Amino acid sequence: METVSFTRMADGTREEYEFLAENERRHIDGLPDRIIDALKALDHSIEGYKVTRLTHSLQTATRAEADGADKEMIAAALIHDLGDDLAPENHSQLAAAVIRPYVRPEVTWVIEMHGLFQMAYYEPQLGRDGDRHLRYADHQWYESCLRFCRDWDQEAFDPDYPTKPLSHFEPLLREIFGRPPFDPEILAGRAAGDSA
Repeated sequence: METVSFTRMADGTREEYEFLAENERRHIDGLPDRIIDALKALDHSIEGYKVTRLTHSLQTATRAEADGADKEMIAAALIHDLGDDLAPENHSQLAAAVIRPYVRPEVTWVIEMHGLFQMAYYEPQLGRDGDRHLRYADHQWYESCLRFCRDWDQEAFDPDYPTKPLSHFEPLLREIFGRPPFDPEILAGRAAGDSA
């Protein structure tokens, strides 16, 4: 079978849905490659900074790794701006949606909120309120997001910083995005080998 025969989902047969399920499984297996390609595309994204968005992402991950972050947070640091091209007004939420099935909730929350927290560094320069993140000061992962932005993300625009190449992080991306999605052990923060 090359294609299904139905034109309405309600008319599909078991054989056709098994065929589609196998095609989807193969497509899902290719997710790490598509993420790597999407990261490479960041080399030709938002202009005006001293580094490309790809270099910024690599540098954020390099800084997280050097600081002793665990595998999930390093992978998240690498993909945190993946949504810059397709979702410029909510890039954080797009990146969080991509990584959510594969990491503990803390990591997802940090990535989802980093755009808001990051505003503290530039909104005041534009005459706007940079303190909106303070409304989350009582959240259990507030400090984690502060650290992400303060120590890794907002620091990662230095063309002279010894930044590791994408090839260094590819095995990590393949590991994280090759995990079973929504694994209860992973979502509970009990993934084997989680330390860096």
